[in-house]
Amino acid sequence: MTLRDKFARLNDSVSPHHRRSPSRRLRSRRSQFSPTPSPTQPYLSYHDILLTYEDIKALKNDWLTDNNIAFWEEFLEREVLSKYPQAHIVLLRPSMTFLLMKNKDTEMVRSALPDFRQITHIFLPINDNRNVSQAEGGSHWSLLLVSIIDGVAFHYDSLDGSNNAEAWEASKRLSSVLGRSLRFHYLPDSPQQENGSDCGVFVCIVMRHLLVKRLLAVNAGEKISMSMAHKAIDSVGARKEMLKIIENLRKEGERRRLTPSNTPPRIE
Repeated sequence: MTLRDKFARLNDSVSPHHRRSPSRRLRSRRSQFSPTPSPTQPYLSYHDILLTYEDIKALKNDWLTDNNIAFWEEFLEREVLSKYPQAHIVLLRPSMTFLLMKNKDTEMVRSALPDFRQITHIFLPINDNRNVSQAEGGSHWSLLLVSIIDGVAFHYDSLDGSNNAEAWEASKRLSSVLGRSLRFHYLPDSPQQENGSDCGVFVCIVMRHLLVKRLLAVNAGEKISMSMAHKAIDSVGARKEMLKIIENLRKEGERRRLTPSNTPPRIE
């Protein structure tokens, strides 16, 4: 059985997963007193990320959207990385990874991406979308962690390496942008999902673990294992945790809007 067949079999037991398919995700239940929100209606604005009701619905029990993963990266940058000013780590958004893989103009891509000259590590969410005209396509997420200082691209895939071709292509494209060679290394001991919808959740949790427990937990010059062997991931608990973070941010936003300020506005 091929890896693609394996993924198809996993999907047989769950509903189809597409990032942008409101017609499949909308429920017909409507209440006279509580109308169902539009899937594109804003749910949370968090710095550069705008989560919609569709994103929240997907996060509860579906295949994670680009926005879900972009929010998680934004949250890690704002709440975790900001406490480590000495760290030079970049979390590329899914849209930037898509640009890197689909645009063959290296100079244009280099100008659109962050300046990597002082960066030591880059996290890239990898998607198997092969349609260059559809930035919201694909059916599987995995994670690529590039250690620029070691010249290695580590690939973590929760579906037995089914995204290896895409991850290898991303590392090759990034190598051109960086102007240095990268050795591609797939880690077969990555935690494995048990259904067809948790790949994005695994990407988010593995990303946080590698960032917090590995890269930010050691002193400069120390050797560190990038293996994820024996790391168990509770995808149900992870979804609940991410939803709780979003709800707390939403409540905090409401509190700030409702709390009058005694400080007069300032003009820059």
